[in-house]
Amino acid sequence: MKRILVVANETVAGKPLIDAVRERAAGEEVDVHVICPQNQPRHGYVIYESMVRDAAENRLQMTLALLHEAGIEADGEVMDPDPYAAVMDALGEQDYDEIVISTHPETRSGWLREGLVDRVRRAARRPVEHVVVDLDTERDDVKRTLVVANQTVASPELLDVLRRKAQEETRRFIVICPQAADDGDGGDSGDAAQRLAQMLKALEDAGLEAIGQVVHPDPYTAIQNALQFYAPDDIVISTFPETRSGWLRADLIGRVQASTGKPVEHVVSEEGA
Repeated sequence: MKRILVVANETVAGKPLIDAVRERAAGEEVDVHVICPQNQPRHGYVIYESMVRDAAENRLQMTLALLHEAGIEADGEVMDPDPYAAVMDALGEQDYDEIVISTHPETRSGWLREGLVDRVRRAARRPVEHVVVDLDTERDDVKRTLVVANQTVASPELLDVLRRKAQEETRRFIVICPQAADDGDGGDSGDAAQRLAQMLKALEDAGLEAIGQVVHPDPYTAIQNALQFYAPDDIVISTFPETRSGWLRADLIGRVQASTGKPVEHVVSEEGA
């Protein structure tokens, strides 16, 4: 059995990477191990390490699901933030026949600026393939919708919108719940986690594919980080009505529309979860 080590982070669920692994699995039995070095968010002054790791875990699970759908045996783990050290640690634990490294295009890739692919080729002494994933143009057949909500995260109004979107075309939902209290749509981290679990269970019961995460307290910062972590195609933001919503008083919808250039749908929910 050929053993393949896949190294990727933000591009880990990109279609070119999945295709590259699928090509290697054609006609022979392969065992794939995916390592996902953590990265640091570009937005926010406070780094919440558990959130960074949770985002990496979510991206990894998306990738493993895609590989399993393609009939490829695969497992994975989140690793050291330094990608070179992560590769060396993986090679020290297990022998691999081939390494596949996935990055953004050169203009966006910190790994390429650091010479990661060449460094691994010199050190690994085995075949290393570099796969470029441009998340802005290389999309799989499944749209990714970022869902942003806190107290209204499991509301009937929001669930109805997500069901409608899933009926229109195949989608994966990434649900994020800002964790800290604010003056309208927030809540404490324990409550956010409980509401998120309720929402994910409701989506699962409805036959919809979703992952979720409690995130940075500021919803705007959380959305900017989620764009980096998950590369969604569109955004759904759920709030209370304007008279009750701190997010609306802070013009969250308008700010996200202006800064992301992505379709943003606003769902008004009368009741919390």
